[in-house]
Amino acid sequence: MWISLALVVVLLGSATAVLLAIGDLSRARARLLDVVGPAVVSAQQLGTDIVDQENGIRGYVLSSRTDFLTPYNNGLDRQSAARATVAALNTPTIAKNVAALDDALAAWRSQYADPAIAAVRAGSPVPDDTIGKQRFDAVRIALSSLQAELAIERTAGRTALNDAATRMATTCIIALVVLLIAVLGCVAAVLMHVVAPLSRLREHVGLVASGDFTHTVTATGPEELRALGRDVDTMRTRIVDELGQARERNIALDAATEELRRSNSELEQFAYVASHDLQEPLRKIASFCQLLEKRYRNQLDDRAAQYIDFAIDGAKRMQMLINDLLAFSRVGRHTDQHVVVPAAQLVDEASRDLAEQLEESGAQLDVGVLPEIRGEARLLVAVFRNLIGNAVKFCGENAPHVSVDAEPGEDDMWVFSVRDNGIGIEEQYADRIFVIFQRLHAKDQYPGTGIGLAMCRKIIEYHGGRIWLDTSATAGTTIRFTLPRAEANTPVTVD
Repeated sequence: MWISLALVVVLLGSATAVLLAIGDLSRARARLLDVVGPAVVSAQQLGTDIVDQENGIRGYVLSSRTDFLTPYNNGLDRQSAARATVAALNTPTIAKNVAALDDALAAWRSQYADPAIAAVRAGSPVPDDTIGKQRFDAVRIALSSLQAELAIERTAGRTALNDAATRMATTCIIALVVLLIAVLGCVAAVLMHVVAPLSRLREHVGLVASGDFTHTVTATGPEELRALGRDVDTMRTRIVDELGQARERNIALDAATEELRRSNSELEQFAYVASHDLQEPLRKIASFCQLLEKRYRNQLDDRAAQYIDFAIDGAKRMQMLINDLLAFSRVGRHTDQHVVVPAAQLVDEASRDLAEQLEESGAQLDVGVLPEIRGEARLLVAVFRNLIGNAVKFCGENAPHVSVDAEPGEDDMWVFSVRDNGIGIEEQYADRIFVIFQRLHAKDQYPGTGIGLAMCRKIIEYHGGRIWLDTSATAGTTIRFTLPRAEANTPVTVD
């Protein structure tokens, strides 16, 4: 009787000790997860919000566009919630660091951000950027100090949690030792009715895992184990079926790959013929028509001379069309190394190629602050050359004014825009303009082959980006496209 009473006392004591240890563990975990953890995350969010504010101010100062104030205002809105979460930790050191950060932010806003916004709105000179950098450096230092202190708090919380877990584990071990005698009685039954059947099932599964998919999986013992054996065998059967289908798909894929390789080879041969054999007759037609006009000019009437001009012009346009088609077909096939290159350098090279066209039209080209991008420089120059050239060509009655800008986009991409003050493009043609040979004007009104924008789309998509017409533009034409950032690892698409 006293043995049973002693056993009950021991069990109650063990249960009480385990409950106390669990309580300590719960309190330590609650502090780490519910107080310290959110404070650390909020400090990181606070840093992001502060950086967004600075970026918004810098963008607004540089561009005078009110939409650049959106990150600044959003950062201000989110900052209060993040700060409140950090301040909820309520330790003297954290409170001191939060106060220091508040002071630094207040100094930055009062001495640079607010005056800069007011100056841009009033059209007056913006305060010296050196002041803004100095004040924001102070903000960074205060934020780093706060984050370092939070890291210390998190380490302390983890230590307390580990200690509580250790105490609970020790208490549980002691309680388990007390219950060991009862457990020993169950071990034999488990070994006999569960472990042995599981071992046999594991042997069957091991044979299948080693590659013998024809081996049937069977199980003995309790109904649950037999049901598990049947499910595993069903899974084996399904894997065998899917493996057969996968082999058939691979065979079909290999055949399609070989057909694609052959098609690409034929395309290369066609490109060679187009660049050499097809152009030779055209050159001959143009040359003999010019000789005919020169030699028999006095014997031909105006209509005959006009017909000869038509033939020469048609031959030249056909040569231009063949050259453009050849360039279009070679995009992504004769690849250069993808390198990091400043976008401003690409625009500069494109403007040099268009120097005569820009000078004759009196065009004004404004290039904003452009980032570094990763890609094939030769192809990207062609994109800027086509877009700027189109902006100058379709200028209307006013002198062309072309702007090239860039802004951060999503998924490690930059969003570039080429704006002009030209005749514009109606929204209904937003997709049509990027289709090869699609023209919106007659050839005698605006020359060209209708391949330029299609080639731009092919080059941009080859670099993993996309290009589109900004239908929200109220005047002129705005073409936008995305390109990977210099540090991005964007896969190259080869057609």
